[in-house]
Amino acid sequence: MRILHLDSGREMRGGQWQVLRLHQGLVEAGHDSVLLARAEAPLLRMARDRELPCRPLNWPLVAYLSRRYDVVHVHDARSHTFAMLLSSTPLIVSRRVAFPVKKSAVSRWKYGRPALYLAVSAFVAGQLREAGVPEERIRIVYDGIPAPAEVPSGGDALLVPFSLDPRKGMALAEQAAAMAGIPLRQSKNLEADLPHARGLVYLSYSEGLGSGILLAMAHAVPVIASNVGGIPELITDGVNGILVPNDAAAIARAFFRLNRQMGLAARQTVLNRFTEQHMVQATLAAYRQALNA
Repeated sequence: MRILHLDSGREMRGGQWQVLRLHQGLVEAGHDSVLLARAEAPLLRMARDRELPCRPLNWPLVAYLSRRYDVVHVHDARSHTFAMLLSSTPLIVSRRVAFPVKKSAVSRWKYGRPALYLAVSAFVAGQLREAGVPEERIRIVYDGIPAPAEVPSGGDALLVPFSLDPRKGMALAEQAAAMAGIPLRQSKNLEADLPHARGLVYLSYSEGLGSGILLAMAHAVPVIASNVGGIPELITDGVNGILVPNDAAAIARAFFRLNRQMGLAARQTVLNRFTEQHMVQATLAAYRQALNA
């Protein structure tokens, strides 16, 4: 299958990591997958470092190249808009954000055109349905995460992802930790820090799914997470993690519920449902659905 990916993001956030993992998985499976990303973006640099087919993104090139591919898969809102205008190839749109779809006339036109939407969670799929997207043009494709070959030995650190985004609850996590008298360490690199952690505090006021949560779960690190958006699709409270309201006192109490068994159950959840292989195969099935339609 021939797939053209478009991503205009400037940073390497959760969505860009999923693009990179998907692109690599498709190439390794023998598909003709090509990525167009911003010339200055970390995504393009990392794709080049992995020797994956990629080129700098420019919109005239999209119009030219798209005719040579079976599907165009867009991974952000800006790419969605431009691909709608420039390409006649069947369009697949990944939707990862948790905020509702706008209901203006322009938005209805934009969201009415793609062949298929890949929602990152059932929560996001519900928002698409509420915006008027027909059920048959929505498919849930969860994030895929690389799982360490062996369960890491663990450590004592309790982590919170570093973020200045007010929609992410770093300040709330630190307030709760102070109430509980527990040291909390900010992490700017979860992949490096998780093997030395005993828990992750992942708070958010709006979340499509939470790839950082999955990364911790893959490392057998239990997560205290906000009970919002798509997060409850990952965590069963008290079994493979802890769900909390965005309330400092409730979060402070949750620190004392963390245990190693939750982490082991979390890792098994990832192995059963949320690996890179699961994500690549689900995406390929979605492509075939769009082409058959």
